[in-house]
Amino acid sequence: MEATITLEFDNEKIAAAVADAISPDNFKIPAGLFIKTYREKCCVVTEVKVGDKISTFISTIDDLLFSVSVAEKALRAARES
Repeated sequence: MEATITLEFDNEKIAAAVADAISPDNFKIPAGLFIKTYREKCCVVTEVKVGDKISTFISTIDDLLFSVSVAEKALRAARES
């Protein structure tokens, strides 16, 4: 199973901050899972590849989206303070 998730942000600075915030997760992954996150202009792109376990695939995407949400909230809080 494979997915490419592209999230578009208002500007490159925000996209870079989000990509940097979630990229460390790319280094601690179980066998059979590939995940790569990078920035392209105002977008954060994540490629996910998983063997045959749908539960791992869904959990990985759920974790990714949760991490992006936390990063966005942190950036918003930093801007407001």
